[in-house]
This record gives sequence, C-alpha cells and structure tokens, in this order.
Amino acid sequence: MRILIVEDDDILRDGLAVGLRLAGFSPEAVACLADARAALASGVFEAMVLDLMLPDGSGRTLLRELRGAENRIPVLILTARDQLDDRVSGLDAGADDYLGKPFELEELAARLRAILRRGQGRAEGWLRWNGLSLDPARMRGEICGAEVSFSHREFTLLQALLERPGAILSKAWLEERLYGWQEEVESNTVEVHIHKLRAKLGAGFIETIRGAGYRLAAEAVKSPA
Repeated sequence: MRILIVEDDDILRDGLAVGLRLAGFSPEAVACLADARAALASGVFEAMVLDLMLPDGSGRTLLRELRGAENRIPVLILTARDQLDDRVSGLDAGADDYLGKPFELEELAARLRAILRRGQGRAEGWLRWNGLSLDPARMRGEICGAEVSFSHREFTLLQALLERPGAILSKAWLEERLYGWQEEVESNTVEVHIHKLRAKLGAGFIETIRGAGYRLAAEAVKSPA
C-alpha cells in the first residue's frame, strides 16, 4: 500500500518511513505542502499521513483542497495539536482519522489499515481468495492451511490483486504500487514477481490478460506441490 507521509520534522519523517515500510506499507515522505502537492499530482497513493503544522502552511488547507476536488484519498491527521477543537475541525475538514503526538507506530499502522479497509468496503483484516489468506498486519499468508512466505514486493503485489478480486490490474498500475514516487522502475519487475508468486501458489492462480494486465483466477486452485 503506497502511503504519502507529509511531516516536516526530519527525524520523525524518516522514522515513520522506516517503520511503516517494516509494517508492510510502501511509504513516500515529504516535508511541506508544495512537495505533497507535487507527489499527489505525480503518483498514486492509497492513503496519506498528514501533519497540520508545516513550514509553508497548514495541512488542513491541503485536506480542504483535496476534498474540494472530490479526491477521496484516506487521510490520517498526525499532529501535536490534539485538543478537542483541533480534532473536531480536522475531522470536519475531511480527515478519516486523527492521531495525536506522541504516538505508537503500531497504533498508526493499525489505524491506516482500518481506514483502508473501510475505503474498500471490508470489515475483516485478512484478505481471502481461492484458499489463500493474507494478513497485512503481519505480512504473512496461508494457502490451503499451509503457511507461505513472501518477499516484501511479492506480498505487496499479491495484496494489490486480492484487494480488487476479479479486476484486471495493468502492469503500470502494479509498478506504481511496487515502486516509490521518484524510484526508478525496473522494466521486468512485475513479470518476475508474478512468476515467483505462481511458483508458490500454483501456475493458474494469477491470470495474464494479454495487452491488459493481470487478475486473480476465478476457479479454485490447488496448492502447489
């Protein structure tokens, strides 16, 4: 899950990026509103962690801009301004959640997973399809009752497919999911990871739709030998 972090404190911003990556997210971090706008215009993010007190203005301004443009990206406000009036005004401006500083990284990650589930219309934390179960909170998977291990990018790609079961996801969209905003994309990365996932889950688990992309197979699939 690609997450945009907008936080001006260098130490906290770097710590959030490292911690959320270890928690299974693909974070990009910027320090001001101008860079946040540029990142949002250039890439696809599935949620945003937004500080309110930024060097070039208030994060609440960016939030109002997004909601005014009917951009529904889930936004979690993260700020030291944690009085009742601040929380109410942030939520009324369009935030999906609000977490005051100081905070525990585990709670932040859990809140992000929760707002992402709500946006996808899911209540359960696990993702399930054709005997495969994925736990994004612990980055672990099971198929037909047997645990299966995945690399970070394998898990990220598989999670993207399970969040949109039956949908055809283009190679370009999956590359957006796998790579950072300014990270160089390797030309055959998606194909390599699809090949590795098929070796673990069965050759027919993921279909290639020629000229369009990839999707999960509809039929039941046996566990690979």
